[in-house]
Amino acid sequence: MESSSSAYLERASRLPGAVVWTKRALRPMSDAGPVLPDGCMDLLWTEGRLLVAGPDTRAFRPGPGLRGPWAGVRFRPGAAPALIGVPAHELLDRRVELADLRPAAEVRRLTERIDAAADPAAALEALALRLAAEAQPEDPLIRAVADSLAAGRSVAATAGTVGLGARQLHRRSLAAFGYGPKTLARILRMQRALALARTGVPLADAAARTGYADQPHLARDVRELAGVPVTALLSA
Repeated sequence: MESSSSAYLERASRLPGAVVWTKRALRPMSDAGPVLPDGCMDLLWTEGRLLVAGPDTRAFRPGPGLRGPWAGVRFRPGAAPALIGVPAHELLDRRVELADLRPAAEVRRLTERIDAAADPAAALEALALRLAAEAQPEDPLIRAVADSLAAGRSVAATAGTVGLGARQLHRRSLAAFGYGPKTLARILRMQRALALARTGVPLADAAARTGYADQPHLARDVRELAGVPVTALLSA
């Protein structure tokens, strides 16, 4: 739950599978709690800056002094590398200035345009749509891998479905998701379990329904990936 000193809102994007979000923070972002791994990458704006948030293998905790406001476009797993032009594994666990990835003069113009917009989130979404229009179409094989793992299928079953061997699947996953399919599956399973728990499903039931051996298995995974106990995470 957000405090009264900050507000987080999100909506579906016109870009398929993406989410547009905004965060108005009057307190330091470092007080807002961890950002959990979710298999996604984000295009970020804050006044005077455009950044790319790479895929996370652990919870990201914003540093001190980042008060916002912020806007972001969160791309579905595997979609961002084609738009950004950088393999996902090169941005693993990193927040990178867009000017380090694209021509600095172009990024400066884009930043100024979004800074001046009446709705920076809409302007950022328009940039994401433009990048998507200029990029190669999304690889349907990568989409199939992400959908299969998100549905809880095993890595072996997913590899068989898309017709790739284990090594090929791992190599393609590094470029698209930033890590191998086993890590992506683990992150997506945690997110499914937390989503159930947030609706009131008991943790033991959430664990069983999402493929964990038992509740302690879920608790260990959350502590390793989120850095906090699952009960503390759900009560925050």
